[in-house]
Amino acid sequence: MSVLLEPIVQFYRNILAPVEPLSSWVGSPLSMLDLGAAFRLCLVLRQIREQLRAVHLQNATSDKVTTAAVEERSFVREASTVLLIVYGGEAITSPYLGIPPSFMYSGVVPLLYIGMQALVEKLPTVHSMSLNSELPLTLFDGMSRAYLLCNLIPPAVLGHQNTALSTSPWTLLLTALVTANAGFFVVNLFSFLQPYALTLSTPPELSPYGWTTTDLWCAPFITGLYATLTHAQPFFSDLHAVLFGWLGAATTDVDGFTKIAPMDPEYARAFCALVLAGLFGIRTLKTFGGLATHPAISQKKVKAQ
Repeated sequence: MSVLLEPIVQFYRNILAPVEPLSSWVGSPLSMLDLGAAFRLCLVLRQIREQLRAVHLQNATSDKVTTAAVEERSFVREASTVLLIVYGGEAITSPYLGIPPSFMYSGVVPLLYIGMQALVEKLPTVHSMSLNSELPLTLFDGMSRAYLLCNLIPPAVLGHQNTALSTSPWTLLLTALVTANAGFFVVNLFSFLQPYALTLSTPPELSPYGWTTTDLWCAPFITGLYATLTHAQPFFSDLHAVLFGWLGAATTDVDGFTKIAPMDPEYARAFCALVLAGLFGIRTLKTFGGLATHPAISQKKVKAQ
């Protein structure tokens, strides 16, 4: 297993190194992963907006469909959209954890996303999403999302001063679920990506079979998997021992307790990235490759972070 994960571990080390002299200029360490994830998200948002606009204009030409008037886009709306996606979930969970959200400490990353949004908007044209363009990017999407779910979200819980929260698996998984998904939920709720004026609409997660949305359930799943492999909390340490005990890979000490050594955090993150890449690959095939999907799911959500 370590032989398979070693290239991903080394790649993580390279893309997480601060980019100089950019990091020195802004006074904050920005990595290639930060830059790549910001560009990827802003590009995907523009692709989704253009796709939704094309569908809306096509429906407008039909006498059987009543459509809202197309509204002129503004950069403030686009910048607000990307910031809501990135920080919306954190803004919701932070007050309940009693900690300031990250954007209150520094404006470097918010300004990075705003600047990247401006850059993407200046592109003359962008290709629509397709199997050929999305499938090769599933590994990067898996790595960027794994970094979010393994390194950025869990410390807010695991390092909490209240031991009732820091040792609670429910708090950890709930924080991952809300932080990773609430931003996109709010954006879809208020139709930020649609070509017409802001309007309340049902997010895909609340539609029939919306609970099967990969982005929705993969957040707590991957955070839980990482916590299990690294023994982030006592519950997950015991869970790891029980699971591997069934497989015969655990050991029993003199007191009769089943034990197993925790996995190195870098290799655990690499393993989570591979799992996410596989999940995103299946999602891409279902969306663009003709794999069977449930007919009730008519609105698909694509996220990259």
